[in-house]
Order: sequence, then structure tokens, then C-alpha cells
Amino acid sequence: MARRALNETERTDWARFTQGITLLPGRTRLDPPPEGAPPPPPRETAPASALPRTPARPAAPLSVGVAPGGLDSGSWTRLRSGRMPPARTLDLHGRTADRAFRALHAFLVAAHNDRLRCVEVITGRGSGEAGGVIRRELPIWLNLPELRPLVLAATHPHPANPGAVRLLLRRPR
Repeated sequence: MARRALNETERTDWARFTQGITLLPGRTRLDPPPEGAPPPPPRETAPASALPRTPARPAAPLSVGVAPGGLDSGSWTRLRSGRMPPARTLDLHGRTADRAFRALHAFLVAAHNDRLRCVEVITGRGSGEAGGVIRRELPIWLNLPELRPLVLAATHPHPANPGAVRLLLRRPR
């Protein structure tokens, strides 16, 4: 694509515009090409696939009741002992696993967007030895790629109540 030459008015406007620009060290002022000069050759750029990428470091797996890295001991103690009150609570009793997961996902995204710090999810104890389906699935759901970046820590607020989990959410950036 050929460039058209600038007329005298455009050259004057360009000169006036560039007078107010402070150049970075080592740079020279860019003047428009003289009339009739061929356009400069296109600059070669590396394709996006050839550019080096810094891989995002995946977050460490989240375990309910285990102190995560990057959290100070005071916050962890307050969360684990139940002294950090939840700003919002989600009760998953009576839901199918699919509906519970969708509700959890929407709940955590909304809480994170609302900049809440601590929330509680009630799964219930369940009737089996290992607990109910939702209680068993919650740690797996929290480690999914779409939810793991939102949650910093998870614990039971009271050792005698494994049917509730308090979540400490990451601060939005």
C-alpha cells in the first residue's frame, strides 16, 4: 500500500504537534518523509506463537483444613477457629450435585466480584461414613481451574461441624 505525500498544511500541523513532545533519551525526532519518497519497508514482527511466554504458575491444590502458603498465621487462626465471620452463606442442602456445583460457582464469582473476603458454604454432614456427595465433592470443585484462583483457604469453622466450610477469598486485582 503506497502512502500519499503530505501537503503543506499537514506538514505544518505535524511540525507544530511534534514541538510539544519530549523525546525519550536516545531517541530522535521523527519527521514526515519528504514528498515522493518511497514508503519505509514494513517492520518485521515475530508471530505471536514465536514470542516467549511466561507460564502462569498454577496455584497449589487446596485442601480443607490445611494452611495454604501465602497466608499469615493470624488470618489462618481466625479463619480456622471461626472468629472470622462470613459475609455471605450458601446452603447446598437438598440440591443435586450438578445444581450444587452451579450454585457454588455463581456464589463464589459473585462474592469475589463484590470483594467479599470470607464466605461460608454449608454442605451438610451427609448420611454415609465419608459424608454426603456434596461434602465429598466440594474440595474437588474448589480445585477446578475456574474456582481455584478465587479461593485462598478453606477450613471447617468448628471441628465438630464438618458440614460447613469457611472460605477465604483472594482479593481481586
